[in-house]
Amino acid sequence: MATDFDERSGVVRCQAPWGCWYQTLEDVVLEIDFPEGTSARNIKCVLEPSRLSVSLSGKCILQGPLFETIVADESTWTLEENRLLHIVLVKSVRQASHCWSALLKGSFMADPWTLDQMQRKLTLERFQTENPGFDFSKAEVSGNYSTGGPDLSPNV
Repeated sequence: MATDFDERSGVVRCQAPWGCWYQTLEDVVLEIDFPEGTSARNIKCVLEPSRLSVSLSGKCILQGPLFETIVADESTWTLEENRLLHIVLVKSVRQASHCWSALLKGSFMADPWTLDQMQRKLTLERFQTENPGFDFSKAEVSGNYSTGGPDLSPNV
């Protein structure tokens, strides 16, 4: 479920050869660039609890074991403007709010700076969810996630 906070604060994208991926507390989203005029019937997208596979006209674009598990029945894909494949992977309940450091096990990893920014964004998103009456869109989280963890009190 997207919050107003998501809309105001943007997302932290992790670039990949096929497009990008990013995450919220509840979802991991992929944006895959296809040639203009692509038809949905030429796309095969298989979303399984621990695996993902995407191909276009029989050519594999992306496949492998997911970094964490998802709820496959609630995950979706759509083709936008006949060129952008938008995949929403719903994080499994036990993994919700957990920050993925890669899309697939061993592939499409976020670099240290991007991962740090993703973790900061998810922390602020969690604060917004836990405190819906407050505006955290301009808050900052201090600390370093990659070397010991953040100070979880927002600097508002």
